[in-house]
Amino acid sequence: MNPLIHLENTRRPMLIAFTLAFFALLPNVQAVIPAPDGGYPGFNTAEGQNALLHVTTGAANTAVGWFSLENITTGSANTGVGAGTLVLNTADNNTATGAGALLSNTTGGVNTANGAFALINNTTGSRNNATGSNALFTNTGGTSNNAYGFRALFSNSTGLTNNAFGDQALHNNTAGNSNSAFGDSALFNTTGQDNTAIGSFAGVNLTTGSSNVAVGSAAGTSVTTASNVICIGAGVPGFNVDNSCFIGNIRNALVAPDAVAVLVDSFGKLGTMITSNRFNEEITPIGKASEALYALVPVIFHYKKEIDPKSIPQFGLIAEDVEQVNPDLIVRDKQGQPYSVRYDQVNAMLLNEFLKEHRKNEEQQATIVGLKATVSQQQKQIEILTAGLQKVSAQLELNRPARQLVNEP
Repeated sequence: MNPLIHLENTRRPMLIAFTLAFFALLPNVQAVIPAPDGGYPGFNTAEGQNALLHVTTGAANTAVGWFSLENITTGSANTGVGAGTLVLNTADNNTATGAGALLSNTTGGVNTANGAFALINNTTGSRNNATGSNALFTNTGGTSNNAYGFRALFSNSTGLTNNAFGDQALHNNTAGNSNSAFGDSALFNTTGQDNTAIGSFAGVNLTTGSSNVAVGSAAGTSVTTASNVICIGAGVPGFNVDNSCFIGNIRNALVAPDAVAVLVDSFGKLGTMITSNRFNEEITPIGKASEALYALVPVIFHYKKEIDPKSIPQFGLIAEDVEQVNPDLIVRDKQGQPYSVRYDQVNAMLLNEFLKEHRKNEEQQATIVGLKATVSQQQKQIEILTAGLQKVSAQLELNRPARQLVNEP
């Protein structure tokens, strides 16, 4: 056990015993009759018309204001300050400050409402916190919600575990669960779930979409019913397209020459390609594996209209075609279906084929140079032989006897 906890557990009974002994030593004092204004048995305090009117065995309740905690009987540890606060409440551990706060609450427990008409319609919901005029105004059975700001979570009725911080944050949410909005008028969601908006007017037009994230003032304003959309950056509107991501200040942003491309794996993790020897094993040359490239068929294609409304021509390879040639050259989706082509690997294979052809060219060039040298040498030899033959021919011509004319009868 933690020694501090042990010390506290030991000291607390001693302190209580000491206090009781101290009061036992005081002179006997008779109780004041009637009791002091507002004081009632069981540590209850009440001020105002019909405040704590029906309390019986309930203890440690405080009611200040017209009809405050009027119907509490056995409930304990409730505090109502303001006209009509907790007027119908019968449960425990509720705190209401402000006219009409938690007015309709009956059996909901552990709620806190600070502000005029905060949680006014709550009946059975528990563990809600509302701070601000009209915060969680419509909530009836929703539990574990937190609302801070004027009309924050105003329309919520049965939604659970929502967090709204800011004027009118999550204003329209009714039955959506596990939504979080931080900023004035952020996330006007109705029934969507697991949405997060940070920034004034972030996700303001979202209604039924779920699992969306909008970070930045007025981020995600174009997302209404889509799900799994991420918008990051002030004023980044995004599109109402499921499973999409939009990040501001990237396009047209210059980077240093030593920048590397950012990639995303099948788990959604962002990172960069690593090729250092310290990260790899079983390193061997590509060899003939790159010859599979000769079976690939580059094509021109267009994305479907919902992907690219402009229908810009694309030049590349089709994943299913590449799979037939070499399955290692494609990327698959979460369902295991062909999704894209590993063009970086294709480039490496192209480099290997280029280098192979380059080596062949070098060998051929060396052979040609050798042949040229041989021909040149042979040409010189021919020229030498030709010159020698010419000398011999000339010498023979000189040594040939002169012709004589003979007169015949």
